[in-house]
Amino acid sequence: MGQISMEIFGQTGSALSGNQHPDDPQSPAAKEVALYRDALRLGYARLGETGGLIPNSALIDMFRLLKGRSVGFRVTPGTALKNEQTGKIVFVPPQDAHEIVRHMTALERFINDDELSDLDPLIKMALIHHQFESIHPFPDGNGRIGRILNVLYLTRTGLLDIPVLYLSRFITRNKADYYRHLQAVRDTGEWEPWVIYMLEAVAETSATTVEIVTGIRQQMADVKHRLREDLPKIYSQELLNNLFRHPYTRIEYLQNDLDVSRQTAAKWTFPEKVESTN
Repeated sequence: MGQISMEIFGQTGSALSGNQHPDDPQSPAAKEVALYRDALRLGYARLGETGGLIPNSALIDMFRLLKGRSVGFRVTPGTALKNEQTGKIVFVPPQDAHEIVRHMTALERFINDDELSDLDPLIKMALIHHQFESIHPFPDGNGRIGRILNVLYLTRTGLLDIPVLYLSRFITRNKADYYRHLQAVRDTGEWEPWVIYMLEAVAETSATTVEIVTGIRQQMADVKHRLREDLPKIYSQELLNNLFRHPYTRIEYLQNDLDVSRQTAAKWTFPEKVESTN
C-alpha cells in the first residue's frame, strides 16, 4: 500500500470535502468531513512529532479540533450506549473521571509499547478499537476519533506509509454487525467474530482503495497526455497536480496554490482562449 497511499494522500486528500473547496466547505456534511480530514492530519503530524507514538494528548487535540471546544475526557457521569432502534441501554461505559483516565492510560501504553504484545498489528488494531469504544472517553465524537485511531495505529506500525484507509464506509454499511460484535465481546468474551469483522473491513477497504488510486493514476495520465498534446504552452507538473487536488478548479485556486498572477491563472482556467489568440 506504500506508493498507493502516497498518491491518494497527495492527490485526493482535499477531495474529502465533497464538492466544496476543501478550505471553505459550505454544507454541514462537508464541514464535518473537512474537520475529520483536519483531525486526521493533526494526528498524523503528531505521529511525526512524537517519534511514532500516539499519546492521549493527541487524541484530545483531535477531539477538540473536531468539536471546536477545549474539553477532554468525560468528567460528568450519565453516558450510556443505547440501541438506535429501541432506545434500550445496551452498555454503560466507565462513569468516574479518574477511572476513565486510568483506562485510557492503560490503553495508551498498550498502543505504544510494542513489548507488551506480539500480536499481529491488524489483530491488535481490532483490540485497540474495541477497548477505545468501550471506554468511550469523550462526551461525543468517539466513533470518529476511534476510526482515526485505527488508521493512525496502522501507520505507526508501518502497514501504511500514511493514514489513508477509510474504514467508515464498511462500518456504516455493516453497522448492525459492528454493534453486535462489539457487544458480544462485552457479554461473552468471545473475540474471534469481532476480530474477523475488523479484518474484513481492512481487506475490503484496501481493495477499494487500490481501485480508486488505480483510477486516479489513469486519469492523471490521460489528462497529462491531453495537456501536453493540446496545450503544451501551459502544461506543467504543478498544474496537473493542482487540477487533481481539487474536485473542481477556479482561478483563485490556481492563483493561490501555484503563486501565479490572476491573469496567468485565468489563462490556465480558460485555455481555449489562449489557443484561439495564438
